[in-house]
Amino acid sequence: MLKKSVHFSAAVLLAVLAQNVLAQEAAEAPKPDNEVSFNLGATTDYRYRGISQSNLKPALQGGADYTNNPTGLYAGTWLSTIKWITDVGGKGDVEWDVYAGKRGEIVPDLSYDVGVLSYIYANNKLGDITGFVDANTTELYGQLTYKLANIKYSQSVTNLFGVPNSKNSGYVDLWTSIPLTDKLALGLHAGHQSIQNNSQLSYTDWKVGLSQDFFDVSFTLGVVGTNASKTLYVTPDGKFTGKTSLVLSASKTF
Repeated sequence: MLKKSVHFSAAVLLAVLAQNVLAQEAAEAPKPDNEVSFNLGATTDYRYRGISQSNLKPALQGGADYTNNPTGLYAGTWLSTIKWITDVGGKGDVEWDVYAGKRGEIVPDLSYDVGVLSYIYANNKLGDITGFVDANTTELYGQLTYKLANIKYSQSVTNLFGVPNSKNSGYVDLWTSIPLTDKLALGLHAGHQSIQNNSQLSYTDWKVGLSQDFFDVSFTLGVVGTNASKTLYVTPDGKFTGKTSLVLSASKTF
């Protein structure tokens, strides 16, 4: 009986060692040179830099990304339903983002990401409305990541989201995601939007949230808020688009 037990224990040990080797090989397997991914999502309120883009209502979202792993070069596109263009009298209910950049490692634990991002609002007609210019916006950005800490700076090379004479506006973004379990993470964010020649529109935003994966779908529940002007960031019916709110989002990448 002892001999049988020894044989059984050895078999179990060999099986465990084999599983560990396979797991290690899978973890160390190099990424393919070229990767393409797609994402689909929905949110109870599309908040961008703390301000609602969807009139405090739900939005549908999705996009695609391409990465060349040997060089760190990437490009992608992303779309979301919006309401703010029509809220101010313009045309169109879709935001279309197009971006490209390069990311890589500077030293162990310290990485960078630089690129360009264009926000396209096709035929938005905001330039025909007094007090606005064309809503299409392009920004350059640079990001540093050290372990769990991230800092990113974006600067517009055009007018910013329809605001006249706002070229060279900047946004500073600080955030971290702290793993709590294998699938649960705490997210913390603070940012400041400075709008060139329009200081009354500048503001600070923040977010505290939890992210959890269920069946390969990522859910985020967070509290979002800003100190933006309650008289300038409002919908036609007087709702403050920078109000502190609870926002639920879900997305799947495949």
